Amino acid sequence: MGSQRNGFKKESFILSVDVGTTSIRCHVYDKEAKIRGSCITKVVPLYPEVGHVEMDPDALWRGFITVVKGAVQDAGIQMRQIEALGISTQRGTFTTWDRTTGVPFHNFISWQDQRAADLVKSWNRSCTMKALQGVMKVVYFLTRQKRSLAASLIVFSTQHVTFRLVWALTHYEQVYENNCCFGTIDTWLLFKLTKGGSGSCEWPLPMSTICFESSIVIYNLSSGLHFIQSMFGECCFDVGDVKITMGTGTFMDINTGNKPHTSVAGLYPLVGWKIGSEVVYLAEGNAADTGTAIKWAQELELFSDVQETTAMAYSVSDSDGVCFVPSFSGLQAPLNDPKACASFMGLKPSTTKSHLVRAILESVAFRNKQLYDTMLRETHIPITKIRVDGGVSSNDFIMQLTADLFGRKVARPQHHEMSCLGAAFVAGLGIGFWRTRDELKKLQSTDEVFLPRGIPREGAYSPSGEYIPVLQSWERALRRSMHWYNKP
Repeated sequence: MGSQRNGFKKESFILSVDVGTTSIRCHVYDKEAKIRGSCITKVVPLYPEVGHVEMDPDALWRGFITVVKGAVQDAGIQMRQIEALGISTQRGTFTTWDRTTGVPFHNFISWQDQRAADLVKSWNRSCTMKALQGVMKVVYFLTRQKRSLAASLIVFSTQHVTFRLVWALTHYEQVYENNCCFGTIDTWLLFKLTKGGSGSCEWPLPMSTICFESSIVIYNLSSGLHFIQSMFGECCFDVGDVKITMGTGTFMDINTGNKPHTSVAGLYPLVGWKIGSEVVYLAEGNAADTGTAIKWAQELELFSDVQETTAMAYSVSDSDGVCFVPSFSGLQAPLNDPKACASFMGLKPSTTKSHLVRAILESVAFRNKQLYDTMLRETHIPITKIRVDGGVSSNDFIMQLTADLFGRKVARPQHHEMSCLGAAFVAGLGIGFWRTRDELKKLQSTDEVFLPRGIPREGAYSPSGEYIPVLQSWERALRRSMHWYNKP
């Protein structure tokens, strides 16, 4: 596909933006899904109070414009050569704004935010919830349907937008105004890009020419094409395909096909994508503090460059009995405790920086193991492949330990930003830049495959005895960190 300009054909491209928790990045992709230009800028999280995590909407918008223009300039092309824009954003981060002026009433309240923890706790302990759970237990006893069992165990968490929105309604008077709009980051960006017209437009949306001096088609996760971007970027199109994205947090997804998964341990069903009449569901578990823990360690000067951490972890034979619990934002599935604290345990006079770094990296792999075991136990779906992406996946120590603990090979793509690629793939499919998913699979590339080092058993591997006591100690530390912030 190309653009006809002044009598000759120019090469055309797909633009893709990923708005993450700590950065906004933009890539320009060609027909072979190669990155031709890139730009990245940081997102600065705001911590106005303990447990509050926010982002400045105006700063985020300026960052979005900056990376789009920067990537196009880096590619050495013109904006009119862009055929479509795919947008990937974090879920669960929202704000409210004035529909007429477009002025936000408050900062974005992040998916990591814990301000609604007490409200969530009161609802989970309410008579209404206890009655609902009791009724569903009776229904499960009579029907033995897993859906009824899941309903009898349902609990709310701070990651549910509803409770943080209730908090905003009680603390920001402007939200009660008639022209108030509510939306997550993708909605806010579409409002800005279309000058407030996104609510009445058909998909795909034409982008405002004021922003980029050219009309571009927008495809977004809120459109008629619903998708989990990195899952699509990893070409996990088949039932049993597993994708793990390790960025600020870890998100582990399994393709469950045309049926949503009913969970009793905190996994949640998602629409992976909807293209035409086909709907594909995923089951997802997450750990909120993966990259967060590593960045925190860097700010404490345990190391100066993240690239050093693999060598530091391998420079010692073990963590010297030190365990790290990565729960700055509480613990998610399968423990589901928003009041858990982050902690180091087992410190000794002999503990060095390398021991601390190794303990932090081990904790990331241990949380992966928890989520993976929960997924296997709950879904009963045979795993077909495991692909890992995100910035933290560049750490070979974490990747190898994850493969060892899973007892399965895990693959890492050449480019770690699969959310960007996934958004580009969906946008490209939408306009015919790429025509089929089989075509996308042929474009897939693998950087490295990590094979498990363990004891082969019935075609799979069981972790060697080396890490069993370490994992058990870490689980004990995990339990001691739980309920730390509960009021006495």
